[in-house]
Amino acid sequence: MKYLDLPPIWLAGFAALAWGQSRYFPMGLSLDGGITDLLSGLLIGGGIVLMLMAVVEMRRHHTTLNPHGAPQTLVQSGIFKRSRNPIYVGDVLILSGLILRFDAVLALPLVPIFVWTLERRFILPEENRLRRAFRMDFARYEGKTRRWV
Repeated sequence: MKYLDLPPIWLAGFAALAWGQSRYFPMGLSLDGGITDLLSGLLIGGGIVLMLMAVVEMRRHHTTLNPHGAPQTLVQSGIFKRSRNPIYVGDVLILSGLILRFDAVLALPLVPIFVWTLERRFILPEENRLRRAFRMDFARYEGKTRRWV
């Protein structure tokens, strides 16, 4: 089960819920238009770029990408200067973009639910591991870098 409890699996599940809402329960609501298409593309593309930047930085520091794994290094450079969780920010941007792309207006409340899920299932346990492993370094990092943006 640990291998299925990963953020991309949760993202796919939430995206499937949004797609299902747009496909089977549109309720006559729509945000469809050129601006929405542009915004959805920017959100999805921005999320992917943010995630790639974070992955490159984590690989450069030879630390794990697995949210359940033990960190080898506290990454504080690159995109991690701006956000302690840029991959999760990317996940949220991608979900938001997909909801707009699918024109799933009623699925918009999934975004804060997804954020809450990421925080409870992944971010808080990860930060606790980092806190135990890097003590004062993590305390300083946590004080100067916000969790999301």
